[in-house]
Amino acid sequence: MTQAKALLVEDGPEFIQLSSALLRSAGFVVAVATNGERAVELAREHKPELILLDITLPGIDGIEVCRRIREFSDCYIVMLTARDEEFDRVLGLSVGADDYVTKPFSARELSARIQAMQRRPRVPERPGLRTFGPLSIDPSAREIKLDDVPVELTKIEFDILDLLSGNPRRTYERGQLMEAVWGGTWHGDDHVIDVHMGNLRKKLGESAGEQRFIRTVRGVGYRFDP
Repeated sequence: MTQAKALLVEDGPEFIQLSSALLRSAGFVVAVATNGERAVELAREHKPELILLDITLPGIDGIEVCRRIREFSDCYIVMLTARDEEFDRVLGLSVGADDYVTKPFSARELSARIQAMQRRPRVPERPGLRTFGPLSIDPSAREIKLDDVPVELTKIEFDILDLLSGNPRRTYERGQLMEAVWGGTWHGDDHVIDVHMGNLRKKLGESAGEQRFIRTVRGVGYRFDP
């Protein structure tokens, strides 16, 4: 059986040592990049299943690295940041990161995030094209079209839409969405799902005043109601 691959993008020796040990204990073969340009090269060459990506790097930063990797890879990306600021978290998630960890982090916390990534299926097996007026969703191909034009979604955005559209008019609480999409025990907060939902709605042509497909159920969560 082929071992899963992980890419660690970090320039701090102490964090490289800690994170590499955790990844190896989780069963990954680990490659390390200490700058942004090399990170993109290794991601393309080695095709890792998981990337731990520091935001602050020599050369291009982690935000740009994540953006470039998302052009060719659908792997899990956990961003590492020394700054506990909403700007970092929102910006990282908006370019396609799946999760984030704030430095200094405990070995237990990072291990839990890695395990949560491993529990999430990369490609859910839910065949059957779904059509809702101008919107078509192909779960098996993980593709959507709006007015016959392909729409590019991140992994999390597609997983949210897949779940909601597979159960029209069912209202999901934020906690239910996070558990269903991330799997296992979630260690973040409700704000994460709102960020992804906001990005998804923009790509579906929605605005605050026009909810075409996804409805906000105030005080509860969201439902798919085209």
